[in-house]
This record gives sequence, structure tokens and C-alpha cells, in this order.
Amino acid sequence: MNHYMVIRGLRGPAFILLVGALALLNQADILSWGKSWPLFLILAGVLKLAERAALATGGYPQQGPYPGQPYPGPVAGSSSVSYPGSNLASAPQAPTAESSASTQAFAQDTGKEPEGGQL
Repeated sequence: MNHYMVIRGLRGPAFILLVGALALLNQADILSWGKSWPLFLILAGVLKLAERAALATGGYPQQGPYPGQPYPGPVAGSSSVSYPGSNLASAPQAPTAESSASTQAFAQDTGKEPEGGQL
């Protein structure tokens, strides 16, 4: 794992530790909550500088394809590719005997034709 991701992953825990330390300092009447807001800015700046330094030395983290990019195309050697949830590769199918039987059963059960008209 590169250093940028490690620093990025420590951002949340660092702020939690700062809140805990400030709670202890407030309890001991050393530093009140009202005067501790600059510490949050300092911590955010230090973490941002560390992230930038990690990016400068280690390079940018590897990213996947952007959402919304078109699919590059079918895999070489395959004749037909179908994707789940997509009807791009499928042509309209003629009704089968099973689907017409279920349509007839629906019409008998409800007393209506599948198109919505009366029998």
C-alpha cells in the first residue's frame, strides 16, 4: 500500500484522538473547548502536507476506470456477449407457449384480457 493511502486512512483516527485529548485537557481545566479550534486547523494542515509529500515521492494512487466510460467492446474471440441488466445484445423474443399459457391463466383468474379489456 502506498504512503498516501496510509495517511489518508489515518485522517479520521487522528481527529478522534485530538477530540479525546482535548476532552482530557478540558476536564483538567488546562484548555477549554472554545479555545481549542485552532488545533483542528493545525491537524488538518499537517495531514494535508503529509498527503502532498507522499504524493510527491510515491506518485498518485492507481485509479480504475471512471464511472460512465463506455465499455471498450466485446472480448476478442467471443461471438456474442450479453451483460446482466442490459438488453443491448438481446433481440426481441417471440412469446413462448409457456408465456401464452400464463397469459391465459391470468385472463381466466381476473376475468380480463391481458391488455386490460373485458372478455
